[in-house]
Amino acid sequence: MIRYTIKRLLLLIPIIIGAAFIVSLIMEMTPGDPITLMLGDLATEQRVAELTAKFGLDKPFLLRFLNFIIGLFTRFDFGTSWRTSRPVLETLLTRAPATLTVAFMSIGFATIVGVSIGVLSAVKQYSPLDNYARVTAMMLGAVPTFWLGMMLIVLFSLKLGWLPTSGVGDIKHFILPMLMLGLPYGARQLRGSRTHMLEAIRKDHVRTARAKGAPERRVIWIHALGNALLPIINSTAAYISGLLGGAVVCETLFGLNGIGSYIVNAVKQKDIPCVVGGVVFLAIMVAILMLIVDLLHAYVDPRVKARYARR
Repeated sequence: MIRYTIKRLLLLIPIIIGAAFIVSLIMEMTPGDPITLMLGDLATEQRVAELTAKFGLDKPFLLRFLNFIIGLFTRFDFGTSWRTSRPVLETLLTRAPATLTVAFMSIGFATIVGVSIGVLSAVKQYSPLDNYARVTAMMLGAVPTFWLGMMLIVLFSLKLGWLPTSGVGDIKHFILPMLMLGLPYGARQLRGSRTHMLEAIRKDHVRTARAKGAPERRVIWIHALGNALLPIINSTAAYISGLLGGAVVCETLFGLNGIGSYIVNAVKQKDIPCVVGGVVFLAIMVAILMLIVDLLHAYVDPRVKARYARR
């Protein structure tokens, strides 16, 4: 497992560099001068030249990107905001709790609800529960996320008055964002869990366990679900990046001071260090979560253990 973990950690390096390069190149190619946007009507030639030299915009793109990567891996420096002169990492750390809270609540909700109903739907195939679950999953999977969020606000905030519409405070402020992100992914998790569980139920070892007189509950939750866990874990890993990416729309809609809204505001102002630093921070978060899922997969799958075990 140690060799497996080290290999996965080394794979984080090209992921971080690739994400930083793509975002930096896109921001470099977008129209507009960040110095002119920052100064506005007060943009004199002398002031523009001073800020251009201060921010290193007079240097080639590849040299600026190389300096950013060196600072990132040697000093863990994400850069400094051009508008506020505040370290990007300091701002990201203050906004990360809101993003992580929404992400983990959504992942937990989607996984628990989706897998549980998916297993029950597979066990009771073609029953009314199975039919209702499949239809609901298809509807939630097809609904746009931002439209679902607005409908949740109309229902639970404006009509019923149960939950707040925006802001960050107690747990009530995160329920609607959790539902906005968790319901569509929970529907996909339901459909995937149902499919994998139906395949596992028809395996020979499950029929053998039933023939030996094992209790049905043990057959389903131990023998069948144990084999269906591997593809379920893999599908959960695929949803993590989508959930963190959807946090951008979610935080903008619900007024959460998270990393997503921070990146959106930086893009509008073309504050390149904030955009690149925020995306790299999200990439690191996704890579760490994917590493945890890979380790969980390796723990569940004995083939991975055998492959990396010392002879």
